[in-house]
Amino acid sequence: MSDRDEVVLCCANSYEQKYYLNPDFDRLPEAVKAEIKIMCVLFTEDIGGIILLAFDSDGNLKIQVEAEDTDYLFDEIGCGLKVKELRQEKYELFAGLELYYKVLTGKKAPEEFFEEG
Repeated sequence: MSDRDEVVLCCANSYEQKYYLNPDFDRLPEAVKAEIKIMCVLFTEDIGGIILLAFDSDGNLKIQVEAEDTDYLFDEIGCGLKVKELRQEKYELFAGLELYYKVLTGKKAPEEFFEEG
């Protein structure tokens, strides 16, 4: 992992019909990798454009969507609604990914998440 301002988790591109998962996250459970792949690919199939999931410098997961200027089929309104829907429906997944990233990068120690008994 690097100390850049932003670290890409994954992205899907409807123009090239490609999906990318950052190799730094290969150790994620297969079910998680499959879920984020399906989520991103379906997003671009439905809305178009490019969706990118990235962690900011604080370890928060950001959803970024871009479209080419010449993409007249890109649904800007639907995009905003779909991003809001993803944030609600995938809240636990996103929270788990943020936790994973923060522990992986040393922003939080694993013992911080356990209560003392």
